[in-house]
Amino acid sequence: MSNADEKAHRVSTEAVPSTTGSSSHKSANENESSSGGFTLLFFIVGFTLSMVAGWVTFPKLLYSKKNQPINFNHVLHVEMVDDGCNSCHYLNKDGSFTGIPKNDMCIECHEEVQGESKDEAIFVEEYVLKEREVPWYVYSRQPDCVFFSHAAHIKGAKLDCVTCHGHIGESESTQPYEQNRITGYSRNIWGKNIAGLKKNSWDRMKMDDCTECHARTAALKHASSVQTQKDACFVCHK
Repeated sequence: MSNADEKAHRVSTEAVPSTTGSSSHKSANENESSSGGFTLLFFIVGFTLSMVAGWVTFPKLLYSKKNQPINFNHVLHVEMVDDGCNSCHYLNKDGSFTGIPKNDMCIECHEEVQGESKDEAIFVEEYVLKEREVPWYVYSRQPDCVFFSHAAHIKGAKLDCVTCHGHIGESESTQPYEQNRITGYSRNIWGKNIAGLKKNSWDRMKMDDCTECHARTAALKHASSVQTQKDACFVCHK
């Protein structure tokens, strides 16, 4: 073969692309694409499972359940009093509110055990006779920096108990007290829904709920506060 023929053969060989190299490059791209898709799928599945697990597990870890010292039947008591809720929960002459009654009020009917109720026997024997107040867990207890006037809401805003406390007067037993392990407050303040959603006015007792109601009242009465006619932090905070 002449020099000219060799040169022509070498040029033609170099000009033809390598089939083996192209196939290897294509295979590598396919592997990378497959690996990336698998990683994305794994992330989505893992993220979804983590969210579901957290949605169910987190509230159980965040809140500890405690039973009230005594089981209380609201229905039974409401049937036996004349003025419904106001018979035990009422405004005092100085404007303060009687939330959970003290033993002095209960003794009027429970100085001695009546009937065969186990809880009443515990109340009389462990608290009345020993002159000890029942250490009730308060579902609606707010932080110490919050000022709340029942008088302003009952007399001024004409709200009923159900608006904030729900149909507790129709309960035949006390629900477990769920305490936030971090803040120490009741789950009734945040609400049962971990997302913060609510269907009823009594589902939560957060500041957002107070603000929403006050804003609505302000729009109707052209004032930011029913009490002071002013928009200021000290209306609700000490």
